[in-house]
Amino acid sequence: MSRTCYTECRMSGKLFLILGPSGSGKGTVISYLRRNLTEAVFPLSCTTREPRPRERDGEVYHFISKGEFRRRIDAGEFLEWAIVHNDNYYGTLKDPIMASLDTGKMVIREVDMQGVESIRELLGPERVIAIFITAPSWETLKERILKRSSIPDAELAHRKASFEKEMAYSPQCDFVVTSLEGEIPKVCREVEEIIRNEMAAEKPPMGEVY
Repeated sequence: MSRTCYTECRMSGKLFLILGPSGSGKGTVISYLRRNLTEAVFPLSCTTREPRPRERDGEVYHFISKGEFRRRIDAGEFLEWAIVHNDNYYGTLKDPIMASLDTGKMVIREVDMQGVESIRELLGPERVIAIFITAPSWETLKERILKRSSIPDAELAHRKASFEKEMAYSPQCDFVVTSLEGEIPKVCREVEEIIRNEMAAEKPPMGEVY
């Protein structure tokens, strides 16, 4: 292996996509990873939904209008984008992620199922690791969702349909982690271990210097 080739391999980072149905614990996992993987990059999302209480622009999301979102779609600025719950747009800006990957960093991003294939196609499957987090059943997930807030029956039916669609897609992911009730700390550690192991696989064996 030439020094040039080694440098290119070493500088190629990986994008870890965290996905799964609403209520599976994705947000808790991301919060855990932020605390424990301080070397990782967590790019912000753009969304057209209204900020929730205590949310501030630039912390987790960039809140923009639908008109601005569509302008950025037309300009090719998104790595992926989708229309999800309540007809809101969500998207991942391309440039910040590419800059981080090209300097060998681990990038962690929560993403909707719709975006995984487009990201794989753009970046190549060797740079993208999809980690699917799920509950063991719809009934378990439904109970978690209703504990957070009351939801109209129509919205609950929509989420059930999304759950079934996402579960059908889960075999296409690189890893599937089941979030059993009361075991979210274990899930967080499992996801962290997956990410660390995948990043370590990028490095050459000890003692081999090119």
